[in-house]
Amino acid sequence: MQELTFQLYTNLFESKSSMSREDASYRPERVLDKIGGKWKMPILWRLSRQKVWRYGELKRDLGTISHKMLSQQLKELEQDDLITRTLYPVVPPKVEYGLTERGKLTLPAISALCDLHAILEDSPPCAKSAKS
Repeated sequence: MQELTFQLYTNLFESKSSMSREDASYRPERVLDKIGGKWKMPILWRLSRQKVWRYGELKRDLGTISHKMLSQQLKELEQDDLITRTLYPVVPPKVEYGLTERGKLTLPAISALCDLHAILEDSPPCAKSAKS
């Protein structure tokens, strides 16, 4: 598990930094900056469940998320190269979201957290993602 965790940290940040293993950029806080918060992991998890999602599908499936928050989270995930956004030049606009290769690297960590929840809450295990 430690090796998988280090590999995740390394893969998320190696393209932006040549820092050593002991450097501050590898702290868990840096990873949580990319995938932490209330909505980013649920968005990434859903994107792993099917190839592409439209904005409205994500909004409906996430339930209580506001339009402003969903837009903000999607923009941040796209800026961090974890998701792709494909805009089609039609009226009304059609936008689809999917995981990048870098985004797929987050799935083992998200799955591990989901499994930990199942253990701590004595609940059924999470469904595995379609792309894991």
